[in-house]
Amino acid sequence: MSRQRSQEVIETAEFVTIGELVRLTGIRYSTLKYYTEEGMLQYEQEEENLTRRYKRVETMERIMFIKKMKATGLPIVKIKEMMK
Repeated sequence: MSRQRSQEVIETAEFVTIGELVRLTGIRYSTLKYYTEEGMLQYEQEEENLTRRYKRVETMERIMFIKKMKATGLPIVKIKEMMK
């Protein structure tokens, strides 16, 4: 099992894991996983350990966009269409 990276390292890293995204955004793991499975969050896959790595800045922007659109009452289906 790997050690957790410090918050300072995560906040400056180019790539983060889904668990680190939870720490950065406060959004539940299951919600982020759902967004990923729906194709709303893009990731790169590391072959050796199958870890999904997300570009921190781009992914945070997408998450905040989703959150903002949900706050307006838009359903996920419509938000997903807007993100294409």
